[in-house]
Amino acid sequence: MPTEPHVATIPPRVLLAKIGLDGHDRGVKVLARSFRDAGVEVIYTGLWQTCESTMHAAQQEDVDVVGVSLLSAAHMTVMPELLEHRRTLGIEYIPVVLGGIVPVHDHPELLRMGVAAVFNPGSPLDRIVATIQMLAAQHAPLRFDEARRGYERGDVRCLARLITAVQRGEPRDGWSPPAGRAQVVGITGAPGVGKSSFIGKLGRLLRARGKRVAVLAIDPSSPVTGGALLGDRLRMMSGTPDADLFIRSLSSGGASGGLSPHAAETLKLLNGFGFEYILVETVGAGQADVAIRELAHTTLVLLMPDSGDAIQFSKAGIMEIASAFVLNKCDLPGADATEAQLLSAVGDARPLWRVSTLRDEGIGQVADWLLQRP
Repeated sequence: MPTEPHVATIPPRVLLAKIGLDGHDRGVKVLARSFRDAGVEVIYTGLWQTCESTMHAAQQEDVDVVGVSLLSAAHMTVMPELLEHRRTLGIEYIPVVLGGIVPVHDHPELLRMGVAAVFNPGSPLDRIVATIQMLAAQHAPLRFDEARRGYERGDVRCLARLITAVQRGEPRDGWSPPAGRAQVVGITGAPGVGKSSFIGKLGRLLRARGKRVAVLAIDPSSPVTGGALLGDRLRMMSGTPDADLFIRSLSSGGASGGLSPHAAETLKLLNGFGFEYILVETVGAGQADVAIRELAHTTLVLLMPDSGDAIQFSKAGIMEIASAFVLNKCDLPGADATEAQLLSAVGDARPLWRVSTLRDEGIGQVADWLLQRP
């Protein structure tokens, strides 16, 4: 008898947002870690987001639940606007929950307008986690034919849903996306060298030059729970969404080499959608994490001051796969010595740029070099 196609079980995906002028995010970070420890993939978008940017992020990430944290008593203003953006984007199937300082007498009206659940400070963490998991389990199933047709007419929502289908290993009836002509740029380096901030600035520079840009940002999964804290997006988002800058966060899912399962298939979907540059951020890489070499046309290896010496830079592995080097965080002490050690080890046949994302220095040269490559 024929066997049913295997569909992978992937963790629930939750986007956590702080909207408005709340000045701290201590509480939402506690929630993010609790969700991760419960086996959930958490995308955190950072402070001072708008309703519009939050729901655009939810659409691109194809999350199962959006969680909003509000401490400013603006819930009766913010939540209707947020839900209207959800309707406009056609993602009403994504439930929205609210946490924060919300008077109990406002709860019924919030639930009537379409908020799925409301939690006040002091709500038990296990009840919040259980509610999130229950809502995620009710996520509307993908209708493949509908998603494929939407993808082919340029619907971002359908691109996002097809990426989820690929990650789950769902059957696609032999369909594959059209071939594209994107330049795939791998961006790798050790944890803490500033890959996400660099990609955020580089992506916006490429957009300013009229290029359609996609970002695939990969963070490690927990080997214990399978959950993940996907925090790269918060360093890339701006308050105003850009239809031609698509960002998708993925967990490594136990894959080795710095990538995620089905990364190659996901890149094909982005390529076929018409993006001209696809920036792939690996997990914080070690010397042997070189899988990006198989997928990228160009690989940038990021380093930072005091990140090694000539012997370490001479070792086999990640340094060998670099098309070019970016010495990031050059606003810190030690940049001159690290540059000298790097040049001593690898020579000057490959480009090396000194960059400071903090000061917006050097990134334009990297963008110019990428734009000149065939």
